[in-house]
Amino acid sequence: MKIINHRLCRDDDTPYPFRVSPNIGDTLKPEFLVMHYTAGRNFDQSVSWLVNPAAKASAHLVIGRDGSVVQLVPFNKVAWHAGSSSWQGYTGLNNYSIGIELDNVGIVNPSPTGDFRSWFGDAVPVEQVIQAQHKNETISRYWQLYTPEQLFVALEAAGTIIQQYGLKDILGHDDIAPGRKSDPGPAFPMMTFRSRLLGRSASVSDEGETYVTTANLHIRKAPDQTAATLPNSPLPLNTRLKATGMENGVWKEVEVLDNIKNLKGQIGWVHSRFIVAK
Repeated sequence: MKIINHRLCRDDDTPYPFRVSPNIGDTLKPEFLVMHYTAGRNFDQSVSWLVNPAAKASAHLVIGRDGSVVQLVPFNKVAWHAGSSSWQGYTGLNNYSIGIELDNVGIVNPSPTGDFRSWFGDAVPVEQVIQAQHKNETISRYWQLYTPEQLFVALEAAGTIIQQYGLKDILGHDDIAPGRKSDPGPAFPMMTFRSRLLGRSASVSDEGETYVTTANLHIRKAPDQTAATLPNSPLPLNTRLKATGMENGVWKEVEVLDNIKNLKGQIGWVHSRFIVAK
């Protein structure tokens, strides 16, 4: 990816699709990148809403679950994505940040049919859901996972933007508007993004956070479903784990805390859908 005249382009200089949003402000000199989820039904509907004057909201980019990208606002113009917000002395982050929206419904709830339902009633398959505690909350809830394709494109786009504009940090909407917003939520691998793109840890990480397994769970040598498991894997239900702070998509690196199967003190990777903060 590259940026030409404040438009995101492919390596062959072809710009990504652009849908003009009327919901824009003055000239922007960005200092931060802010990540969001759309909480919408799908990619097309979210894009259509953000180009509707009635929305009074917009973002610079929207990234679909299949990795599709649409730009709505040039990177040198203010988009209305942050709302009432503040961060380390800055207020009104619209005036200081580029916003990326990821197609994701956010919080979901169990349904009697065994799947999950979005806030607007659509079914969300079990395999797309993780149970996790938001860093600004004290209870665990269910969240829709982001797709690998979506995260790959988001990482590439974010890296291109950060390099082009010399941005200082990557933030979540939940960082700059805590209590009012929960996106991008615990399903988004913020630590991985900040580590890879900025070369440092997340400002608020889960390093040292304690989890328990919610099922018999394999612990693997690498963050991949096909990676070899540690000897004596799987971990039993309710095994205590401590996060090292390393993430890779839906995978977390953890240390086993319980003296089970001679695995105490061992470090490996687990799928975050099957652990919950303790």
